[in-house]
Amino acid sequence: MAKRRGKKYLEALKKIEPGRFYSPEEALQLAKDTSFVNFDATVEVHLRLGIDPRHADQNIRTTVTLPHGTGKTVRVLVFAQGEAARAAEAAGADFVGSEELIARIDKEDFFDFDIAIATPDMMGKVGRLGRKLGPRGLMPNPKSGTIVPPDDLPQTIDEVRGGRVEFRNDRTGLLHMAIGKTNFTPQQLFGNMVALMDVVQAVKPSGAKGTYVRSVTVTSTMGPGIPVNIQEAQAMTVEA
Repeated sequence: MAKRRGKKYLEALKKIEPGRFYSPEEALQLAKDTSFVNFDATVEVHLRLGIDPRHADQNIRTTVTLPHGTGKTVRVLVFAQGEAARAAEAAGADFVGSEELIARIDKEDFFDFDIAIATPDMMGKVGRLGRKLGPRGLMPNPKSGTIVPPDDLPQTIDEVRGGRVEFRNDRTGLLHMAIGKTNFTPQQLFGNMVALMDVVQAVKPSGAKGTYVRSVTVTSTMGPGIPVNIQEAQAMTVEA
């Protein structure tokens, strides 16, 4: 049964020419123009990749630093103790602790944070939270750069607050990534999309066969999808 669309969505859809593939600049502007919600919607890029997620070596999990941030306030939790905990607090982490913080998550289901960082010495204790943090994408992991030595805590906290985010493909080979808000300028959205495309191409699995990036779509929260010209998306670069 076809999904029924509201009047606002259908009006926004009229601004998109059927069968046309837009340049990244045009698509990002259209994402702003076709947003009809009464808040600053999230602008997303959706990529269909030529990977087989059934093979572990073809799955993508990495991070990207968006130069203009995500437009979202990031709540940071740090598992650390001693001097490392004090350094995390000084760097502005929202929640810092060791055993007591682990117990709060385990017993009280406390998940009021967006990213968790841990020092290596804490992972033996944090490991028991895997069943709770793992499904929510909150478990510290070396692939996401969230297990770091104490000396690197201030820099890591600054990076995740400033726009470093993790992304991974889903079980169908799709990749979904928020690159900002509709109140961003087109130039800010473009710069963030360039950063994403650069990383996606840099982490192409060696086992991926055929065309790697098969489709690129830009959209806003609840807005219509805007197909992007793949060749132009892959050739994106920020002017010096």
